[in-house]
Amino acid sequence: MKSIPDKFVLWFAERGWTLRPYQKKMIAAFRNNRSTLLIAPTGAGKTLSGFLPSLIDLSQQKQTGLHTLYISPLKALTHDIHRNLQQPIDEMGIGISLGARTGDTTSYQRLQQRKKPPNILLITPESLMLMLSYADAAQIFGNVKNVIIDEAHSFAFTKRGDFTALALARLQYLSPKMIRFGLSATVAEPASLAAWLGVNGEPTDILQLNSPVKPKIKILTSKERMPFAGNMGTYAVKEIYLQIAQAQTTLVFVNTRAQAELIFQHLWNENSQLLPIAIYHGSLSKEQRIKTAAMMASGKLRAIVATSALELGIDWGNVDLVIQVGAPKGVSRLLQRIGRSNHTMDEPSQALLVPANRFETLECQSAINAIKRNELDGDAPLSGALDVLPQFILNCLCSETADEETIYQQVVNASPYGGLDRLTFSQLWQFTENGGYALQAYERYNRLKQCEDGLFEPASKRVIMRHRQNIGTIVEAGRLKVKRLRRSHQGKIIGEVEEYFAQTLVPGDTFYFAGEVLRFEGIRDMVVEAKPGKAKEPKIPSYSGGQMPLSTFLADGVRNLLNRPEEWHKMPKQVVDWLELQSAFSMIPQANKVLIEQFPYRQTQCTLFYTFEGRKANQTLGMLITRRMEKMGLKPLSFSITDYGLSISSIEAVIREHLTSLFNPDILGAELEDWMLAAPMLKRSFRRVAIVSGLIEQQYHSTKKTMKQVTFSTDLIYDTLREHDPNHILLRVTREDAERELLDLPRLADMLVRFDQQFDFNVLPKASPMAIPIVLNGKSEQIKGQGAESLLEQASLYQEAENMLQEVKDLLSLSNVGKVV
Repeated sequence: MKSIPDKFVLWFAERGWTLRPYQKKMIAAFRNNRSTLLIAPTGAGKTLSGFLPSLIDLSQQKQTGLHTLYISPLKALTHDIHRNLQQPIDEMGIGISLGARTGDTTSYQRLQQRKKPPNILLITPESLMLMLSYADAAQIFGNVKNVIIDEAHSFAFTKRGDFTALALARLQYLSPKMIRFGLSATVAEPASLAAWLGVNGEPTDILQLNSPVKPKIKILTSKERMPFAGNMGTYAVKEIYLQIAQAQTTLVFVNTRAQAELIFQHLWNENSQLLPIAIYHGSLSKEQRIKTAAMMASGKLRAIVATSALELGIDWGNVDLVIQVGAPKGVSRLLQRIGRSNHTMDEPSQALLVPANRFETLECQSAINAIKRNELDGDAPLSGALDVLPQFILNCLCSETADEETIYQQVVNASPYGGLDRLTFSQLWQFTENGGYALQAYERYNRLKQCEDGLFEPASKRVIMRHRQNIGTIVEAGRLKVKRLRRSHQGKIIGEVEEYFAQTLVPGDTFYFAGEVLRFEGIRDMVVEAKPGKAKEPKIPSYSGGQMPLSTFLADGVRNLLNRPEEWHKMPKQVVDWLELQSAFSMIPQANKVLIEQFPYRQTQCTLFYTFEGRKANQTLGMLITRRMEKMGLKPLSFSITDYGLSISSIEAVIREHLTSLFNPDILGAELEDWMLAAPMLKRSFRRVAIVSGLIEQQYHSTKKTMKQVTFSTDLIYDTLREHDPNHILLRVTREDAERELLDLPRLADMLVRFDQQFDFNVLPKASPMAIPIVLNGKSEQIKGQGAESLLEQASLYQEAENMLQEVKDLLSLSNVGKVV
């Protein structure tokens, strides 16, 4: 049997293509039953390389039923692959059936896919787990030969990656000879990803290609004044629009859905040439997302303002410019987005970075430097999240009866759970069965029953239905659909906003959504009704969980850049002047020390720590330090954070002797324990764990609980377990989840140990230039304590920044600079 049939060779030749060596190796890997991780730059044809062995095998074997599964982290990617894969199938006439299964798939299509599975099924992790819960899962998946996991790096080392690894383990149980192909463009640690892709930590083969060209990236130099704080980037909209007008097709990436709505509106207001510009993010309706993607693919748009929903794998070869508005937060993420430009292997991608403030310029330049050095970042592997396991246990038993040991063996075959001990699994099994000691008296939590043969099954059809409607690990705030009214209460659903945002609206309020200004009419049947309207300052819908964390690697890059003044000239002059002023007035933070500044501010004392450790770590550090300051009688009032630093306002001034106690690793001891038990944070973490583990559901039939209802239920259960079953497995899982997902404790602990007693302390007469973006950060945490009565109102950020800088310049002109003590 020929390894590459003539019709495939001819199809490549008709396009002027030839099979590349690595594509031939992928075909050989399939023939030899070798699971493989393919790492290749964007435009190298890695997606086709993953499918090619399956297409060839199907054309030769004529297998009926499901042969290949393609798992994608994004629905948009699934739609794009479906379109691009159908073309060679049709043109070669090889008679292969192709289907897609996502949350957007209709109920009729889902039923047909189960009755007659296609040869190749494109699917998301959540839809895959749902299909694995059906009684006919063994028949559907029993002959799967190949599973392709695309953009594996983007979610492997997350809770969703744990979820996907368990689904792969279940597939391997149903089809033992199945092989796995992982596809990725940007990987910092290929061996770690290969281990995740393998069975029980046994790594797959790695096939890696290096790009022959480097992307061309530059930072936008705007004529407008760059803000000191903020993360929207609207100051540069005129220049962004000019870049769009000069290019053929542009992707404008932003970091949050709120930012997408705002930037799009500002661009549309600037759109004097009436260029076709669209918006794309995950909260828009399915119809609008599909329409926008189709228009982009057919060349009908000049630009799309998009979030991460479009950063992975979308094959639009005519995109000739990518603009990143806001800091990249990670080198690999930036490279992924840049790769959407000039989607070919041998041509450099073109990218323009638009930092939203001055600190972000440092981040952008550090990312550019890392890309030039071929250095990437990425999440480190963690042990599998335990709250996913009850969901997986029930999922398996919905499909067929089994005993505890059978499912345990499947779990440990998933790489993140290879080290899971039997006792912990038994505790999670017990929780899945009846809720545990404190909850087993309630019928609601008795989800499993034992059959006469000793095997287990779901206790009722209701248990199965509840489980299937709530599969997944993505816990989002409650959402309400948005209906754009035409007349009366008739209209079209155009997307969703989060419940808490909708609750802030009163009739007549206007807000940005789906690329236009809408006027809020009211909420009817849990649907936000709105009409097109006009306003000078519409509200911007905000979404929880949208803030990307600054990677540790990029934070180190910013530290190093600050300590290399010879490289500052690469950045806009405004930023260079800002850094030089900081150097003259105070000092630049050193790479091996933490700079701490103390200065009077708004009739209070401000202590600023330049940590460069990201928002989560800084938030936790702020909570712990202010708690210790309260004990020391320093009367803390509030603190504010950015990715780069922590600013604490207090009544009493901090002196060097205080810092030896405040900035100390031992703060992770008693203060941490006391705070975690007293703070609402653990209840918030328990809420997430309760939803993922199936303790409580958000959705049942057509009813969706509001976040207020979910919070009430989970808080009540949490208090019950704390009082009556303090050793309950979910309380342990909650603690671990909080430390990993909310607090970033490993990162914070590493910083405190690394910089223990290694700091510079500057006492200043005024805020330093680098302090301004941090102390003026609009979001601050208020401390309820001895100094609460002294809190002051916030002033205008921009005007205050101007005033503070002018005062700094005046002081410098008098040579009245801060001293190191």
